[in-house]
Amino acid sequence: MAITAATMLISGSQAALAAPVAKPSVSIILDGYPLSFPSEPVIVNSTNMVPFRAIAEALRISVVWDPAKKAITATKTVQGQLKKVVLQLNKKQAIVNGTAAQLTAAPINQAGSTLVPLAFFSSQFGAGVAWNGATKTVTIQSPVEDIYAMAYYAMSSFKERAYIDSLDAVSFGWSRINKEGELIFDGIDFYWPQAAGEITPERIVADAAANGTDPYFMVFGTDGSGEVTKLLSDPDLSAKAIEAIVQTAKEKGFKGVAIDFEGLGLTGDRKLAQQQFTGFIQNLQAKTKPLGLKISLALHPLNGAYHGYDYKELAKVADELVIMAYHYEDGESPEPMKRVDEGIRLALKEVKKDQLLLGISFGSENAQTVNDKIGLAKRYGLKGIALWRLGMIGDAAYQEMKQTIVME
Repeated sequence: MAITAATMLISGSQAALAAPVAKPSVSIILDGYPLSFPSEPVIVNSTNMVPFRAIAEALRISVVWDPAKKAITATKTVQGQLKKVVLQLNKKQAIVNGTAAQLTAAPINQAGSTLVPLAFFSSQFGAGVAWNGATKTVTIQSPVEDIYAMAYYAMSSFKERAYIDSLDAVSFGWSRINKEGELIFDGIDFYWPQAAGEITPERIVADAAANGTDPYFMVFGTDGSGEVTKLLSDPDLSAKAIEAIVQTAKEKGFKGVAIDFEGLGLTGDRKLAQQQFTGFIQNLQAKTKPLGLKISLALHPLNGAYHGYDYKELAKVADELVIMAYHYEDGESPEPMKRVDEGIRLALKEVKKDQLLLGISFGSENAQTVNDKIGLAKRYGLKGIALWRLGMIGDAAYQEMKQTIVME
């Protein structure tokens, strides 16, 4: 059933209900995931009323409450234009950018929360709203926003190199840590690629930087055979690897370094693993900072199986942390939203939101699910998202992402 800018039309017997407030059990889904409320949504004279602050915070709308006037002022920049909406308790008129606008129901107070007409409120800030009368469910799609987006570029990413210009950063994974704990540039999946005619790896990196996309030099390592632990526990190996990383980043024109050391802290002394990894990043930062190179870290989530990562200490020396919120189950099915949500909330207890990126893997996500994950990053106001990886996204998913974030 369609929803107007000001009204949720409720079918049959519901529409016949008159004030005072009727209280059906209404649920609200924002970007594919339930939104919790301090006070239950209600229906007043066929208009869905929802707790204002809960919606506003989830849509990253600035809210100011004036107790003297019993008025709410909400502001947000929507598609480059500042939108300012003033709503007053028990008054069926709003002020939108200085112009009066009628409401079908006046904002009300319920259990200390201000409830406002959902459809009118959401439409003012570019959100899409739908109502399912059968399930009493409101579905909200957050408006398109310009958030930071980066992606990883590996060996089979060449076919999607055209996407690079629409991203803020790309991490090129052309090196790894071998079984001896040494940084190498050859192997099955991680090596410096051959030129494709006139298109060399160096040219791809240079073109990215020239077009406003920051290229990062990515170093991958997995502790499956203890190789990363060997590197981190040997000062000489660590120093040698750091020197090679920094030298490569400098010579090849990268703007930063991305470190993806996986598998730490599954067994053994987890605290020691945390200390060794943090120490490595501290030593790396001592070399990168004078050169103006940024550091991006891809980390297992705090609600995952690997606990060798001290988010709080790493955030002191790295520019950004990527929460690799995937492989919770089989790594092929869409990741459970509840687990991803939990991973974000745990990270936010340790790190400021503007340092966190939500990692999204296209090994498990697809065109139907990717925007649900992006919606969580937007809901919590994270710095942005990190996509694993170019070459796996596909046009269908790319077009879907453009419905919720700016990709240009």
